[in-house]
Amino acid sequence: MSQSQVAKRLGITRAAISSYENNISLPSVNVLAELALLYRVSTDYLLGLDNRTAIVLEDLTPRQSAVIQEVMDTLVTEFKLSNRERSIKRQT
Repeated sequence: MSQSQVAKRLGITRAAISSYENNISLPSVNVLAELALLYRVSTDYLLGLDNRTAIVLEDLTPRQSAVIQEVMDTLVTEFKLSNRERSIKRQT
């Protein structure tokens, strides 16, 4: 997206976006949150603290959200089992 497109979506000026990109000024907490939602990342990612991508479920159908939740639950269960198995192997 261009600076103008981002600015229009957030209701701020293109110059403000430019100043954020060039480290001249910092966005407010509200603008930071809006940028995170717009780019579908966490605020930590925008601040350079984290490189994980956020999953935004707002635009999905209830069925799509349920499928993603089911996959996440399955992965968490699988990771817990793998960690438990590694722990048991270390103890023996």
